[in-house]
Amino acid sequence: MPPSFEIRWVETPTALAEACETLADADWLAVDTEFHRESTFFPIAALVQLYAGGDEAFLIDPQVVAADSALQALLGADGPLKLLHASGEDLEVLESWAHVAVAPIADTQVAQSLLSTQASLGYQRLVEQWTGDALPKEETRSDWLRRPLSDAQLRYAALDVVYLPLVWQAQRDALVQQGRLDWLEEECARLCEANRRNRDADEQWYRRHRQLWRLEPRQLALYQALTRWREGEVRRRDLPRGWLASDKVLFAIAVEMPHNRHQLSTIEGVRPKLIKHDGDTLLAMVQAAAHLDDEALPTALPPPHSAAFKTRLKALKSVVNREAERLDIAPEVLANRRDLEALVMADLDGVPLSLPLGWRGTLLAEAFTQALADH
Repeated sequence: MPPSFEIRWVETPTALAEACETLADADWLAVDTEFHRESTFFPIAALVQLYAGGDEAFLIDPQVVAADSALQALLGADGPLKLLHASGEDLEVLESWAHVAVAPIADTQVAQSLLSTQASLGYQRLVEQWTGDALPKEETRSDWLRRPLSDAQLRYAALDVVYLPLVWQAQRDALVQQGRLDWLEEECARLCEANRRNRDADEQWYRRHRQLWRLEPRQLALYQALTRWREGEVRRRDLPRGWLASDKVLFAIAVEMPHNRHQLSTIEGVRPKLIKHDGDTLLAMVQAAAHLDDEALPTALPPPHSAAFKTRLKALKSVVNREAERLDIAPEVLANRRDLEALVMADLDGVPLSLPLGWRGTLLAEAFTQALADH
């Protein structure tokens, strides 16, 4: 059973100051958020939940109260350890609303991935596994921006933080026993750093496309420029990426390299609105790519269906699978397919390998190097 607690609704600066004073001496702080993100690039904070033990769970309404310096201190690097589950979007929501880089953290989903073969276990199942309690599911798809919130919504939101310390304490004991607590600390520090880097346009977004090998060097240079432009624009305009231009559309523009608006309009998925507002910009990027010196062009990527690519990828997968089986964790926790493909491409291109670092490097780097050398 969860500890008994009262819900404190925080919607004024005075109430927020009182909440922060209550939480000021906490050793840890359980944190969760609810947010809306259907028509914007940046998440709209709808609710922030805080709990530090005791008999009070604080639910802050970020629609009517701004984060103050006391809350920023709690959430920042000099504050207590923050407990979260699947923290990626929560970190972004909190930084966008509270204007603070949240750290240090312990992510219970990441912790679970280091303790079992379940790489992304949901919160409800996690709570049931570690405590035996079943959480309510009825409010999972609630509209958290509406006011007033129902009693069921309030309790659902509060339970998301009240159970976090119970799960974390059990996980921490297990991580210490298996000698993996430092792995979690490294992973969580990396998550915080990744969130800070995401404040800037993602220069490497283009790498997410799985058909890059189909592009000639000049087309690849254009696709890099197009994705870099979009990353800046969706942030500036606060639009979802797909509302401006999807990866598929940008890739098609890179393939066709249109010379004028008419040719641009014939590309599947290019909407008249995109041509009207951004056509000249897109065509200017096409022209810039067309006139790049050969020495400035990126190297074409090897096709993943080649024998050389397949044998190397298979060798790396074997290393990962063998180590994952020994550790009793999911292979993708050690290395995902994109990481392995990048290593293979680097090996085929004869450039230095970006081998894993930290605890992964200790486990895999030497074996990866040997596997590629053998092939």
